[in-house]
Amino acid sequence: MTKQHIQDRIASLRQTLAANDVDAIIVPSADPHLSEYLPEYWQSRQWLSGFTGSVGTLVVTADFAGLWADSRYWVHAAYQLEGTGITLQKLQKGAPNHIEWLAQQLPPDAIVAVDGNVLSIAEQDRLIDAFESRSDNSNIRLITDQDLLTQIWPERPALPNAPLFAHQDTFLSQSAKDKLAAVREQMSDIGATHHLLSSLDDIAWLTNLRGGDVDYNPVFLAHMLISQKDATLFIDSSKVSDEIAQLLSAAGIGVADYDQVKAQLSQLTPEDLLLVDPNKVAVGTLSELADGIGIMERIAPSTLLKSVKSVADIEHVREAMRQDGAALCEFFAEFEQRLGSGERLSELDVDSMLIDARSRQPHYISPSFPTIAGFNENGALPHYRAVEDKFSYLDVAEGAGGLLLIDSGAQYQNGTTDITRVVGIGKVTDAQKRDFTMVLKAHIALAVACFPDGIASPLIDAICRAPLWQAQMDYGHGTGHGVGYFLNVHEGPQVIAYSATTPPERAMKAGMISSNEPGLYREGKWGIRIENLVVNQPVANPQETEFGDYLEFETITLCPIDTRLIEPSLLREDEKAWLNSYHSRVFTELKDRVKGEALAWLTERTQAI
Repeated sequence: MTKQHIQDRIASLRQTLAANDVDAIIVPSADPHLSEYLPEYWQSRQWLSGFTGSVGTLVVTADFAGLWADSRYWVHAAYQLEGTGITLQKLQKGAPNHIEWLAQQLPPDAIVAVDGNVLSIAEQDRLIDAFESRSDNSNIRLITDQDLLTQIWPERPALPNAPLFAHQDTFLSQSAKDKLAAVREQMSDIGATHHLLSSLDDIAWLTNLRGGDVDYNPVFLAHMLISQKDATLFIDSSKVSDEIAQLLSAAGIGVADYDQVKAQLSQLTPEDLLLVDPNKVAVGTLSELADGIGIMERIAPSTLLKSVKSVADIEHVREAMRQDGAALCEFFAEFEQRLGSGERLSELDVDSMLIDARSRQPHYISPSFPTIAGFNENGALPHYRAVEDKFSYLDVAEGAGGLLLIDSGAQYQNGTTDITRVVGIGKVTDAQKRDFTMVLKAHIALAVACFPDGIASPLIDAICRAPLWQAQMDYGHGTGHGVGYFLNVHEGPQVIAYSATTPPERAMKAGMISSNEPGLYREGKWGIRIENLVVNQPVANPQETEFGDYLEFETITLCPIDTRLIEPSLLREDEKAWLNSYHSRVFTELKDRVKGEALAWLTERTQAI
C-alpha cells in the first residue's frame, strides 16, 4: 500500500461525505463485537489510514484528517502516516481526544457519521454527551445507521468462516450447560429476562467452543441471546458441523443465522428487560429493538465468571507453562548458538524461530498475539512489531552491544501464555544493567506482594512501580492485564494500572490470572520489560485473621531471567533470594523436558547469583 493509495482513499471518502451531507466521520478500531483484534472485513481504520497499530481512531472532515493514538504507537504511527495527509494526534494529558476535538471544532448543525455496527453503546453516550455539552446549542447530530465505507471499498474482504471446534473435554472443568445456568442465576438476581452477548471471548467460554475467525484469539464471530428458557447462538451455519450442533443442542443452545440477531431482538416486548454490557454491545445490533423495551446496562455475568479460573483450570495452565518454558529453552539455546556462530539474524527471525519451537509442543494452536522483537531503539516502542518493510538486524559494532526485547506468547488447548524477556547482545553497558535491574526490582516487588482479597486491581499498581518511582523512573503502559484460559491474551475485568477506574468488577479474586510486566523505555536507545503471568491465590501462611482475607501471587511462567544483565549491588538480599528461588523452580520444572543444548542453556541460566 503506497502513500498515494491512502491519499486517494481519503479523497474518495470526502466525496462520499459531501454526497451524503456529512461533515465528519469517525472510523474506530472496532467490529460489532468490540474486539481487540479484528477480521480484515472490519479493519476499516487500517485500510483508510495505512496505520497498522491495533488501537487508534481516525476522524475525517472536508479539510482535516487525524488519527488519535496513545504513546505506545507514536513513533510507529508517525512513520506510517508521513506523506498521507493524515495528522497524528497524540493522546496525552492536556490534549483533546477525538470526541473533544469534534465537539470543539465542528460548526453548528454539523452531522457526524459513525457506523453503528462498530460503535459501542458507551461510546455513543460519550459522543452525545460531548456534543450536547456545547454552550452554543449547536445541534451537532450523530448518525449511526450508515456504513459509508461500503461505497468506496469495493474489494472489501469477506467475513471469515473458519469452522468451530470443541475445547477438548480433557481441559474443561465445567459444562456449557452449567455455565449457562450460572449466567441465568445472575440474570434472575438482577431481574433481567434476556441477555445479549456480543463479546466473542464470552461466547466462546460459555459454549466451550473455539474458532479461527480472528488472528491470535481462538474465537468465532457470533452473537448470543439468552433467556431463562432458551439460548440462541447467531452464527454462520457453515461453521457448525453436525458434531458441534449436537454439542450445542445438548447444552440447550439453538442456532440461527448470524444476521438474524437484530430481527430476534425486535420480538422482545415491553414486559422484557434486556441485559447488555454497554462497552461490548454495538448500537447497530440493537437498531431494530422496539420502543419501550427496558435495557439494563452492566458488565456481562460471564465476564466475571470466566475471570476466575477453577483449580483444575489453573493446573492445566501450569502444564501449558511448562510446555511453553521448554519451547523457550529450545528457542534461546538455538538463538544464542546461531548468533554466537556469526550468523546474521533479524527481528523477523526471532518471530519465526519462536513459532517453530512452540509448534513442537503438545496442544499448540497458534501465537497469542503478534511477537514483539525489538532491538535497541525498537525495543523502546512498547507495541513495536517488525514487518517485512521495516525491521532491524541484530548487528552490533565491535566492542559495542545492545538489548533485544522479546514479548511473545502462544495459545495451547490447556492455556494461554504471554512472556517478555530481554537479551543482551554484545557488550552490555553499566547503564543498561542498571535499568534492567531496576525493572527487575519492580517485577519482584509485585511478585511478592500481599493484598486484601477484593481490592480494586488498579490500586496495587503502585506496589510494582515503587522501586522505579523511588529512582524517579516510570513507564507509560499498565503493569498487568487479565489473561484468558485458551482465550484472549488480554481479558478483563481486572487491570493493574493506576490510571484505570475502579468499578466493583475490577476486584481481585482468587483464581484470576494476570500479567506482571513493569518496563523502562529510553527513546532512541533501548527498552526493557520483564513479564511473567501470575495467579491470585489465598496467602499460604496467614499471619492474621481479624483484618480480613488476603491474597498473594503465584508466578506460573517458567523461563530464566537473564542474570548477565543484572547489577547485583542494586539488589537486596531478599530480592536475590526471590530470583534464586524462582530459577531453582524453573530448573526443576523444565530439566526433564529438554535435552542437549537446551538443557545446557537452562542449567547455565538458572545458576544462583
